[in-house]
Amino acid sequence: MYEKKNWLKFYGDYPKSIDYPKITLYEALIQTAEKFPDQIAWDFMGTTSTYTQFIKEIDQFADALAAIGFKKGDVMTISMPTTPNGVIPIYAINKLGGVASMIHPLSPPEQINMFLKISKSKYVLTLNAFYKPVAKALSSNDTNVEKILLCTIPDYLGAVMKFGFWLTKGRKIPKIPEDDRIIWYHDMMKTSYPKSQKAEQSTNDLAIILYSGGTTGVPKGIMLSNRNMIAEGTQCAVWGNLDENDKILAILPIFHGFGLGVCVNGAFMGGATSILVPTFTPETVAKLVNKKKPTFMVGVPTLFAALSDNPVFQKADLSCLKATFSGADTLPRSVKEKFEETVKNGGGKIKLLEGYGLTEAVTAMMATPITEYREGSIGVPFPDMLAKIVKLDTMEESPVDEEGELCVAGPDVMLGYLDNPEATAKVLKKHEDGRTWLHTGDIASMDEDGFFYFKLRQKRLLKVSGVNCYPKHVEEIIREHPDVEDVCVIGIPDEKQITKIKGFVILKDSTKKNEEMKGIIKNYCLTKLLKWESPREIEFRDELPLTLVGKVAFNKLEEEELAKLKAAGQYPFNN
Repeated sequence: MYEKKNWLKFYGDYPKSIDYPKITLYEALIQTAEKFPDQIAWDFMGTTSTYTQFIKEIDQFADALAAIGFKKGDVMTISMPTTPNGVIPIYAINKLGGVASMIHPLSPPEQINMFLKISKSKYVLTLNAFYKPVAKALSSNDTNVEKILLCTIPDYLGAVMKFGFWLTKGRKIPKIPEDDRIIWYHDMMKTSYPKSQKAEQSTNDLAIILYSGGTTGVPKGIMLSNRNMIAEGTQCAVWGNLDENDKILAILPIFHGFGLGVCVNGAFMGGATSILVPTFTPETVAKLVNKKKPTFMVGVPTLFAALSDNPVFQKADLSCLKATFSGADTLPRSVKEKFEETVKNGGGKIKLLEGYGLTEAVTAMMATPITEYREGSIGVPFPDMLAKIVKLDTMEESPVDEEGELCVAGPDVMLGYLDNPEATAKVLKKHEDGRTWLHTGDIASMDEDGFFYFKLRQKRLLKVSGVNCYPKHVEEIIREHPDVEDVCVIGIPDEKQITKIKGFVILKDSTKKNEEMKGIIKNYCLTKLLKWESPREIEFRDELPLTLVGKVAFNKLEEEELAKLKAAGQYPFNN
């Protein structure tokens, strides 16, 4: 069915294919700057840069890097929030033929050390506020790091904002000790250096390393090429009809494919403005919407839920919004409806549409067309991307509407996992059609029109008394109960059923947390679900653990429950 590409009839004015230039990421940005030289490329806390100035800053940093010995093939770890001095180095590194390895700026020392060794980084760039964990990560002297490049938030703030930052946060940052490895970003940007030469490289060369998610085990380095980044960014720009008049809020972090690929690079590929948001709070976003009038908002479900509950956002003029997209996690219907109602009350006329992506394909590679909405659908593939459903643990295509593993192919798909051919071979497989397909590990289905419907991660598929149970479906049912605000469902080991279902529930009214309410919710589930799908246990929580990008960390709950069983001597079972 995927060969028919039935989804193309819903493209409207979208091109069925795009001619991607066979160039580098830096060169692609140059092309945008030539088209829109005076358009604002980024906006950071009141400081703005045109595309022309943006290129000058990139070239200046590239000159400085070359002068300190950075050369083609070198890797720099970037441990930064979404700021200009986090974004500019990415393209400067690319100009010189290097690789940017993106990590969370709040990573603990042990994790920083691990990332530095995985990527074989010679350089690390971070904020002065995060110097201490970086220095501790380097104290073991088992990395290749030669230089620490230190930035500050005031590097790109006006005088008033600089003073405000110093009063609230800057004066609390510990003084940086003497360290011969340190080079200050602001010194690099104001010193005259010999002009650096653009490195000779291919569009298929490695450009960016992002990392697989998860709270346990060693993360895998995801290798993304120039072509991957250009294709995915261009597809996002085309899908949103982005042009020089658009602004997109870059709320999501640049160490995540969603933030870097869509909110930053996607904006730049379309000539739009990326409004850089270093830290997310509902209040900050609400104020930015009021002041900056973005046309696009992209985020995770928890972000949209938080905005809907925020009094400032509820009073904002939301007529500026052309589209909003949710991804990276399942979008509960209640969150969607509440956000859309909030936007409507604010003068907007848009729906909260779903998209789908994964870091192994940069991020977004499928979304709901702005002109065609399907209940519960994550949309259709972007131009030049293919998707199909195969029977679990096979390469055999599943019939229409039948659930199976989602596989994707096209120019967004990664080169592979860094120095991990075994893991790469498990997910990148050549099928009978001769194409290399990425096996996502996600269970989904496709209807006859080519719209896809995400079910859950394959690893979340639970077996209860030998029967398949889908946590997402159980969660949807529990959320329908009028007393429930949010829920996460997991499976925990059980001697009789192999797995039993447990629900972690947040109530709208915390005073109702009692055994009677647990029974009410359990009985409610039994009226809507099969017996083995219904939770055997309910635990009330005030909040649910989240991953670094705001997804509910169900695996964290699983780890907690397993640890309890082991501590009580109840697992593993004797039989």
